[in-house]
Amino acid sequence: MGLLRIMMPPKLQLLAVVAFAVAMLFLENQIQKLEESRAKLERAIARHEVREIEQRHTMDGPRQDAAVDEEEDIVIIYNRVPKTASTSFTNIAYDLCAKNRYHVLHINTTKNNPVMSLQDQVRFVKNITTWNEMKPGFYHGHISYLDFAKFGVKKKPIYINVIRDPIERLVSYYYFLRFGDDYRPGLRRRKQGDKKTFDECVAEGGSDCAPEKLWLQIPFFCGHSSECWNVGSRWAMDQAKYNLINEYFLVGVTEELEDFIMLLEAALPRFFRGATDLYRTGKKSHLRKTTEKKLPTKQTIAKLQQSDIWKMENEFYEFALEQFQFIRAHAVREKDGDLYILAQNFFYEKIYPKSN
Repeated sequence: MGLLRIMMPPKLQLLAVVAFAVAMLFLENQIQKLEESRAKLERAIARHEVREIEQRHTMDGPRQDAAVDEEEDIVIIYNRVPKTASTSFTNIAYDLCAKNRYHVLHINTTKNNPVMSLQDQVRFVKNITTWNEMKPGFYHGHISYLDFAKFGVKKKPIYINVIRDPIERLVSYYYFLRFGDDYRPGLRRRKQGDKKTFDECVAEGGSDCAPEKLWLQIPFFCGHSSECWNVGSRWAMDQAKYNLINEYFLVGVTEELEDFIMLLEAALPRFFRGATDLYRTGKKSHLRKTTEKKLPTKQTIAKLQQSDIWKMENEFYEFALEQFQFIRAHAVREKDGDLYILAQNFFYEKIYPKSN
């Protein structure tokens, strides 16, 4: 017997297609509502945790500003650039906070918008500088650099950051949006279902892999000025370089993350004591790995490198790398293939007047 074919009338076929489309829209709408509900729940939990901490501090007695020790009155801001190993590094801070006695707070902005409104900038600066219950504090989030000096604060926070080769960062982000990572493998991603490779996207001139998508690390360091987010702005790159040198305590690179952690531990042991060993031996040292990531071909890389935007982002990356390696060269020595932090290399002498 031949295969039995059941042919649907054209009208029924059309109705079936419409019904399927309506069902898909309904499902996407329900998924969106679930994600919004999850975000509201996360914010509610965060507010509850803050209230609990403040209540504990209140029960312990009021904390006078004058009594805050200089070593305790310190805030670090890690305005993390997406897909630069920021989760791996941040989890080290979380693992050490109880032992080293400091607080870690995630700055969760709506839709991960790195630019704050003017009123939110004021609120954020006030929180950071006056929230003594959270000091010493380590704040992290996907926000662009914010100049605290223009708000008239007396003591600015310490900025740190990590950047990555711009093409490698974009490739990682491209596949992350489609396949997620091994940190939260069940979470639905924005581009889930799109099987197109990065190479195919570049060959077809797709928007998700366009050179404009490389423009991220420069504006993150440039800040909240409108020109910072003008793709290809030479002024933005110069300002990002200025901020990196003058406003950041230390900027590392993803490719040399362990050395970045080692330098932080040597310079800021109040926060990072034990960080190097934890990175080397801990289970979370490479916590977040993008799944299904395929390395781009030489042809794809060469095509992106023709862009002026890549040239600027790469210039900024090379600038940051050179600065980091300069700092490292003056802080460590290599012996038998391992790096060692230098001991104190200065002392005081010829102290007058002489004491009796």
